[in-house]
Amino acid sequence: MWCPRCQSTRVQRGYEDAAIVLQVAGFRELLCNNCGLEFKGFDPFRKLRRLARAPAKHKETNGKQRRFPRYKVHLPANISLVERNPLTWDVSYSKASRGHCEMISQGGMALSFVGARLPENELTRPGCHLHVTVNLPGSVIAAVLSTVTCDRQRALGKWLVGAKITQMSDIDATRLACYLAKRGAVH
Repeated sequence: MWCPRCQSTRVQRGYEDAAIVLQVAGFRELLCNNCGLEFKGFDPFRKLRRLARAPAKHKETNGKQRRFPRYKVHLPANISLVERNPLTWDVSYSKASRGHCEMISQGGMALSFVGARLPENELTRPGCHLHVTVNLPGSVIAAVLSTVTCDRQRALGKWLVGAKITQMSDIDATRLACYLAKRGAVH
């Protein structure tokens, strides 16, 4: 007996039973241990057995696990919209707004700023690209971010933007990693 997909001879009885009529005729539900294909095969004398294995154990996730640890900070930042010319693909930046980086991780940032210079229709567009420079203690990093969330607190006239880092130079990524390692050692 071999698998019709990968031609492997590592075949066992499957975990589902075939219909009674097929079982009487000698057909069984079979499973390839090499590629995982489930298929029907002819085994009139029941020579193939089902291997007893414990089910796979998966870690339970609570949905709150993050890829990178986040740190609350209050770092000065300059935020500009990335504007691309659709004909020439030239990139330019709008006039920068001053703001703060409220939370930072290796994968993204949370920014707050007064967006008088940045148009609302652009900021609320999903995946809006921002060029951000953040003043870390002792260094400055620059990155292009793609917005994930964008909320406006109208009473304060302030924007709260959550964004993921889409582009950053290797030097700035190293600076950020060193800063985060120092923050992680403190906490």
